[in-house]
Amino acid sequence: MSIAYLNGEYMALEEARISPLDRGFLFGDGIYEVIPYYGGKSVGLIPHIERMIDGLGSIEIKCNKSVDEWKELLDEVIARNDGANQNLGVYVHVSRGADTKRFHAYPENVEPTIFCFTFAIKEPEPVDREKVTAYSVTTTQDLRWKRCHIKSTALLGNVMHFQQGYASGNSECLLYNDKNELTEGSSVNAFIVKDGVVVTPIQDNQILPGITRRIIIDSLKADGSIPVEERTVTMDEVLNADEVWISSSSKEIAPVVKIDDKPVGDGKVGPVWEKAFGIYTAAKFDHS
Repeated sequence: MSIAYLNGEYMALEEARISPLDRGFLFGDGIYEVIPYYGGKSVGLIPHIERMIDGLGSIEIKCNKSVDEWKELLDEVIARNDGANQNLGVYVHVSRGADTKRFHAYPENVEPTIFCFTFAIKEPEPVDREKVTAYSVTTTQDLRWKRCHIKSTALLGNVMHFQQGYASGNSECLLYNDKNELTEGSSVNAFIVKDGVVVTPIQDNQILPGITRRIIIDSLKADGSIPVEERTVTMDEVLNADEVWISSSSKEIAPVVKIDDKPVGDGKVGPVWEKAFGIYTAAKFDHS
């Protein structure tokens, strides 16, 4: 039975309850994070917390926990769920809290709702392009809101795009803007590889500042053996890439071998993915 945290108390997940007037329930008015722990060791914990604090500030939710206090809380949630002996993701959700009425404007003197729970995550993929799980994706125009850099709990746009990919038998849906430029996926960041160079869209309001994305970029730059560029990426480049990857906290770096039923490159997981994933794997616990 998973042990959850809700507003200062630990309890069985099945016993956690919030008010139906909570603004997270009524408006999707909140911020969330998902952080992986492998055998009790977190990946990107501090950057995840810092991003969450930035997101809360962006939507003016007052939650006076420091980075150290958040770290202590999340480590405790993992410990109470025997995280040292298994691989767990921890979901953290902070909403504006429950008001006495449904009203669009931000209420005053309302305490935020803080909710955390854990769930099992799979073993990391092998650093082996012959054995790794490969992905197929579809593509569509990005119809979400224009503040994708905020990790809001209001995810209906993302959910609808993900469902589009899922319903067509694919693992994800890559998105592009009205200029035919790659943004990201419905729940992932995206990379392409061409002639040995790794390229990913520049960080702006169109994409989430992914923590795994940042660890990939930082670790590859620190290693120096694979060139990395952050710039505008057209969908023509995506469709003509040698390799395409998607990244997230749960997927780490996942190779894509098919887009809209057409092969990426030679249709096999590429050598640059294998080398890059090895570099990332060696560095992923350095950001906690």
